[in-house]
Amino acid sequence: MKTTKYYIAAITCFVIWGFFSLVLRPIHDYPSLDILFYRVFSCSILMLLIAFSFKRKRMKEAVQTFKLMPVFEKRKTILLNIGGSVFLMANWFTFIYVMNHVSVKATSLAYLVCPILTTLLAYFILHEKLNKTQWIAVGLSISGCILLSYANIMDMFFSIIIGFTYASYLVSQRVNKGFDKFIILTFHITLAALCLLPFYPFYSGTVPTEFKFYFCIETIAILFTIFPLFLNLYALSGINSSTVGMLLNINPMIAFLLAMFLYKEQFGFIQIAAYGIIFAAVVVFNSHHIFAAKQKRTAISKGSQ
Repeated sequence: MKTTKYYIAAITCFVIWGFFSLVLRPIHDYPSLDILFYRVFSCSILMLLIAFSFKRKRMKEAVQTFKLMPVFEKRKTILLNIGGSVFLMANWFTFIYVMNHVSVKATSLAYLVCPILTTLLAYFILHEKLNKTQWIAVGLSISGCILLSYANIMDMFFSIIIGFTYASYLVSQRVNKGFDKFIILTFHITLAALCLLPFYPFYSGTVPTEFKFYFCIETIAILFTIFPLFLNLYALSGINSSTVGMLLNINPMIAFLLAMFLYKEQFGFIQIAAYGIIFAAVVVFNSHHIFAAKQKRTAISKGSQ
């Protein structure tokens, strides 16, 4: 039960991302790279303002903690944080590229492949243990992804690339401890903004003038980037990256329901069955926590009688 708050943080994060299309669709006429530029720049500016206004003490503590670290730990911390920023930026870049030049389906499939890759990376790199039930869940998830990609193997190829970058981010940040999560996230996004800045004059379009664009961008920056990414890092501080990765399946499942019922997109029986299998995989993977919570409530209920 001590991990419940971390589960809630992860679930909240991925539920929010599941509704991303609600704020992205109104500005779909704008170039994807422009949306990316303004999203990252807005996030960086907002987070730096918050950090220097309300997190000065935490920033000083972070600097002091870093200074007191042994040389090996300093190098590890630098690599983890630069690597985290690179993985995050690579994920956003590949997502935009595949959406513009390959297919939307491939980007959707990527966030179904990502939990599998996260689980495998966590198992081999971090040596996170999985029980037999969780391996069954991984197998179910793989079978669901195969069903979704059987018609186009290239979609699976590009999905693996996108999924791998975010899976690498999750696994790397699982061991990135000792610092305030907001400060870490500020560093990641600000470094990404600095890397993107030289490309802005050459690859950006005309400066947008519509209020709708900036309203959506700020909503994306605050509600769909800063807040969920912070929750994501917080969840990683209390539960395994493989568990967080598997919960990521909530995101595309909500997007699937929105596409079907709100946007009236057509889905075949195989696609519906595949999403059903993946939903079952999420439940099976986290069944130990679900049943533990149920048993705790039953014990409390009996004790109060």
